[in-house]
Amino acid sequence: MIRLLDIQKTYDNGTKALKGVTLNIEDGEFVFLVGPSGSGKSTIIKLITGEEHPNAGRIMVNGYNLNSIHPRQIPYMRRTLGVIFQDFRLIDKKTVGENLEFAMRAVGASTREIRKRIPYVLDLVDLSQKEDRYPSQLSGGEQQRVAIARALVNNPDMIIADEPTGNLDPQRSLEIMTLLEKINELGTTMLVVTHAKELVNRFTKRVIAIENGRIFSDETGGYYKHEEI
Repeated sequence: MIRLLDIQKTYDNGTKALKGVTLNIEDGEFVFLVGPSGSGKSTIIKLITGEEHPNAGRIMVNGYNLNSIHPRQIPYMRRTLGVIFQDFRLIDKKTVGENLEFAMRAVGASTREIRKRIPYVLDLVDLSQKEDRYPSQLSGGEQQRVAIARALVNNPDMIIADEPTGNLDPQRSLEIMTLLEKINELGTTMLVVTHAKELVNRFTKRVIAIENGRIFSDETGGYYKHEEI
């Protein structure tokens, strides 16, 4: 569950990134966050993950009050989130399985948990036969599936996908978005930040559109109508 209430964010250089943003994302929702470059999308993600802090307003993330959270609690809050990046950010010298194991070891998972969880997640993203491959041996679409598996492997409440199809062709992009939809149907809340207007319009989901630091549209089953992408 995400709550942003009247969020104001101005960076040190004077850029007013957010100008009174209020939005709620309930458990189990699938939400697209869309808007032109510089609209405030990335700032919202940084606020949700605790990378940035608002100048005014209140933020709740999966039961954590980010306005008063103790620094020691931030890693625990972040464990409730899985983040998928456009550039994959896989460790080149580790195999697919080792990349996932590394993510699980980082949060203190036991060897038993690792042996049980990794095969399940790889099967979910249709990479069961690629556990011993290195990222360089995979296609771009397969590398993104590994990144999705890594985001899932610690069983987060919510996944944030930041331009997850930005480096993929249209067919691979559709496959990745369909996979994210499947993961959402299994119970994981999904927030997808994207410029891909055509993809957004193929899925009947909630679409939050932001421009110049303000939300100007929030429609369930809506379309991304803005001309600039």
